[in-house]
Amino acid sequence: MTNATLTGARRDGAHDFDFQTGRWAIRNQRLKERLTGCTEWESFDATQEARLLPGGLGNMDDYVTEHWPGFVGISLRLYSPRTRLWRIYWASNRIDGFEPPVVGAFDERGLGVFEGRQDLDGRAILVRFIWSGITQNTSRWEQAFSPDDGQTWETNWIMTMTRIE
Repeated sequence: MTNATLTGARRDGAHDFDFQTGRWAIRNQRLKERLTGCTEWESFDATQEARLLPGGLGNMDDYVTEHWPGFVGISLRLYSPRTRLWRIYWASNRIDGFEPPVVGAFDERGLGVFEGRQDLDGRAILVRFIWSGITQNTSRWEQAFSPDDGQTWETNWIMTMTRIE
């Protein structure tokens, strides 16, 4: 079942991330350096467990990898029925508080695009998350940065997720 199938009948989008509930094995591919022209990628594994928030507020997950010993992160996804948009926040034990959110929605094909402004080493950038390839047991997430207000994008992190039964 694709995300388009999961959300197609629900035009409000409130259940777009329901597919993510449960435990996932994640294969990460990540650029070693960002917005420096680096072309060297590193690969590592992680796990994630996602759960729905009460009252249809959205969902949250925890992300753990031994690639960076002791590292733990969480994503918080909140849905606004008024705007029909999702706000996705990220926090980890390596930063103070939540990063500014990326905001967006899924289209009728099940492609989710979310963008926001953040800071990278003292300079303002745009951040984009793309969710794609969503089935009941798989999904793909990509992160890209733009230093020039969206004229160009550098994809710097790709996660391929497989459900853990």
